[in-house]
Amino acid sequence: MSDANTPPGPLPQTGRQSAGALGAALEPVLRDFCNGKLSEVAWFRADWQRGGAATGYATWAVEPGDEREVVVKLPVGPTEHRFTVGLAATDAPTPRVVAHGQEVGGYDLAWIVMERLPGDPLAAALHKEVFADLAEACAAFQRHAGALWPITGDERRRADPDWGALLETARAAAKDSQIPHFARWNDAIKHTQKALPRMLAAWTARPITTWRHGDLHAGNAMRRPEGSPWGAPGCVLLDFAEVQPGHWVEDAVYLERMHWGRKDALDGVKPVSLLAKARRNAGMDTEGDYGVLANIRRVLTAASIPAFLDREGTPSHLNAALETLERLLPTVGK
Repeated sequence: MSDANTPPGPLPQTGRQSAGALGAALEPVLRDFCNGKLSEVAWFRADWQRGGAATGYATWAVEPGDEREVVVKLPVGPTEHRFTVGLAATDAPTPRVVAHGQEVGGYDLAWIVMERLPGDPLAAALHKEVFADLAEACAAFQRHAGALWPITGDERRRADPDWGALLETARAAAKDSQIPHFARWNDAIKHTQKALPRMLAAWTARPITTWRHGDLHAGNAMRRPEGSPWGAPGCVLLDFAEVQPGHWVEDAVYLERMHWGRKDALDGVKPVSLLAKARRNAGMDTEGDYGVLANIRRVLTAASIPAFLDREGTPSHLNAALETLERLLPTVGK
């Protein structure tokens, strides 16, 4: 076995073209570290990945005659590593992990080898049952994460962005880009800024008792089939890079907001009500007036959309966000 603390040489520059090169450069020492259980890795970089992360498919020899398909990811950020590895040791609806580390080949790069789920993400065929499965899995994720890592005071203080600065950025971006209906956007954001102290008084007083997934949608969920050697069948959540402390309703509003521009995809589902029901079914609370909190979050999110035109600037999404903002601001900005 090679010395896992001896760097094999300079790493390739990270980026879309070199993600596979990064994995290939570190693969020999990674396989040595895994004591021969990890097969050769087929590296790739999916369109949804950011930065220089490398992902690969391989097999893992659990024991003679039991080789399972796995996914290798490196580097993995500290939040994703913490939650993926920690939850894998519970009954949470998350991938099982067979190997992981905080460094490889002397480099400070965290990595994970985890269960590979068959088929496509659940976004490939959206219907009511998919959203029900997502809500159930999200509630279970929130329950297990809260049991593993009770949220501290320091974490509560890091729960929110600077909404005032974000609204300033959004208003400037709307002006600079001359987005459709700019006058309406400018007026709506201006009124949101005026109402911000009142909204934040309620929003910052919300119970911050939940680890929220932070990127909850059907593209980050797959299904473990019946008879899988990895565990119980059902919906499995993926991608924990955006997990943050917050209120449980934030995951539901995020899921809803992902479909603002194509509400037909929700098939009549109301994500906030669905997640509230899933939490109650799991014996979890739905404390406070979560309907008001959901509306405040919808308004803050909608008013901020122009700040993220590179990711959320499609005409249908912008129009839906503006309509949401104009409809709800009078109810929460009083």
